[in-house]
Amino acid sequence: MNLGSTPSQTVGPFLSIGLPWTDGPAVTADEGADTVWIKGVVSDGAGEPVPDALVETWQADRDGRFDHPDDPRGAVPGFRGFGRCPTEPDGSYAIRTVLPGALPGQAPHIDVSVFARGLLQRVVTRIYFPEHAEQHRTDPVLAAVPAGRRDTLIAVPTAGGYRFDVRLQGEGETVFFDV
Repeated sequence: MNLGSTPSQTVGPFLSIGLPWTDGPAVTADEGADTVWIKGVVSDGAGEPVPDALVETWQADRDGRFDHPDDPRGAVPGFRGFGRCPTEPDGSYAIRTVLPGALPGQAPHIDVSVFARGLLQRVVTRIYFPEHAEQHRTDPVLAAVPAGRRDTLIAVPTAGGYRFDVRLQGEGETVFFDV
């Protein structure tokens, strides 16, 4: 008897439709003067957009505080700290937030998880901001990244916010962390 091999299958494309979150891309309820948009595109190893990915963010508020029980200081009212946005057919996403404050011993940053077809586990990265370049030198996580790849973690200023593209593989691949 000769049995054929089991066909391979990928994860998804249920992620962008199976994990909705009521507040979606709104990390803060405020739409004040310090509100910014972080927009970008998730692309695969060939540079093609990933239309069914899910981008999640988790961050401190502008004072470096979290909306979490482990942070007894609490966050600014209306600040959730968490955002979730499915990508559009062109691979784009957008998260409305505020620039985070510094955490002890770390430069201000936003933690990012990306879920996408073909990934058995999420990939995790960080967004750092160019205006905190002085603090980048002492951030232990950023310092552990080879100098030639750190630019994949630095957002680019745009009108009304920042651009942060996520490249899952290949040339210009975003740095991901093993967590």
